[in-house]
Amino acid sequence: MPMIPNSFAGNAQDRNDALRERLSTTTEAYSRFVPREFLNLLGIEDIRRVEVGQQVERKMTVLFADIRDFTSLSESMSPQENFNFLNSYLIQMEPVITAHGGFIDKYIGDAIMALFPDSPDAALRCGLAMLERLQEYNDGRERAGYRPIKIGIGINTGIVILGTIGGASRMDGTVIGDAVNLAARLERLTKEYGVAILISEYTLYCLDQPDLWSIRFLDRTHVRGKEETQSVYEVFNGDSAPLMTAKQRTLKIFEEALAHYHVDDILTARERLISYLSQVPADDAARVYLERCAPAAGGPGNRRVELASNWKEEYSFGKDGLDVAHQNLLADMHALARAVNVGAWDLTPPLLAQIESAAVHDFRIEEQLMLDNEYPFIDLHTRQHQRFFEYFGELRDEIALGEENRVYLGFRIKRLLTGWLVNHILSADRHYGHYLNSRRRELPDR
Repeated sequence: MPMIPNSFAGNAQDRNDALRERLSTTTEAYSRFVPREFLNLLGIEDIRRVEVGQQVERKMTVLFADIRDFTSLSESMSPQENFNFLNSYLIQMEPVITAHGGFIDKYIGDAIMALFPDSPDAALRCGLAMLERLQEYNDGRERAGYRPIKIGIGINTGIVILGTIGGASRMDGTVIGDAVNLAARLERLTKEYGVAILISEYTLYCLDQPDLWSIRFLDRTHVRGKEETQSVYEVFNGDSAPLMTAKQRTLKIFEEALAHYHVDDILTARERLISYLSQVPADDAARVYLERCAPAAGGPGNRRVELASNWKEEYSFGKDGLDVAHQNLLADMHALARAVNVGAWDLTPPLLAQIESAAVHDFRIEEQLMLDNEYPFIDLHTRQHQRFFEYFGELRDEIALGEENRVYLGFRIKRLLTGWLVNHILSADRHYGHYLNSRRRELPDR
């Protein structure tokens, strides 16, 4: 057999090395437009194998961050200055997100949409780190003679669909679902209240260590396309040390004022907000609420405690036994709210015991059904059940210790019990119902 000249073999090896390097750099270049993490979640190793319609359903924490008043800021800059400014800001934020286990799904003008596949705690740590990096960035801007900027961050946790959409010649990776819409809504609300970070109740339920964070209830808000309201929470660890300490010290006073506002007792809400602001004058969110109370300052207060929602047919998800159990549980919560509203304290212990017993029984049945049907999101569902019992325990202790503010307690029942149950049914239970329907042909006896 003739020998292959060393120069020929060397040239072939050089060509192979060059080809591998070219493929590597090409893949690296593509990953700057389509995140490698996104492809990994889709189970795709080679970007050349991406096709329209590939999708996967995942629990995900979604983070939206946006520059405040960017439109007015950009009006004072040329197009080139706009691009330079945006890129200088985004370059600061990208490594912070990556360092906390997230990845940027897309840039939307001056907004960042980032995804965290593993932990909502990581998303929260990332949000606080972004605020710290922003402070460093602003220090540099001020030294250069530019004004500092502010950002707002909205975080929500839920089940989303990751996939590819588009046509034959142009496609894109995207994430869709109610969880994305609510995260975007939360980011917009940060501007309204003058706060840095807002999270949803779903993220609060899913936190591994909620006690590590300084969190307070801020509002109940409607999300486009949804009838029921969602509880919104401020995370204020990023505030200055004096302001954070003051908010922690006055947490209950603030929530009592908001409770009166949300049940239309506007006069009392206004009085309490004025008293609160005398202690925490730098609280922008409290000032927003006080401004809302101003038009009603001269009229009579409406002392109507907001009770539980009545059962609606839309709360049903197709399992007759569980639908009836949910309906009875909601009725018991409604009865507890009425008892608190009229001061019938002797009725609260048996009602609390009945609610706890029914919840234990109903949730156990749900979780067993999910195990039997191999529901992939049982851990997320069970976590929400665990959080319910934690909040139920807090409420039971408040009643047992003789909390006298009936409006405050009534609103707590609405927020921690009935609001939790309705939103749990409409999100978590409904998703499980869709999962069962999708398996009906495969498992007709279930």
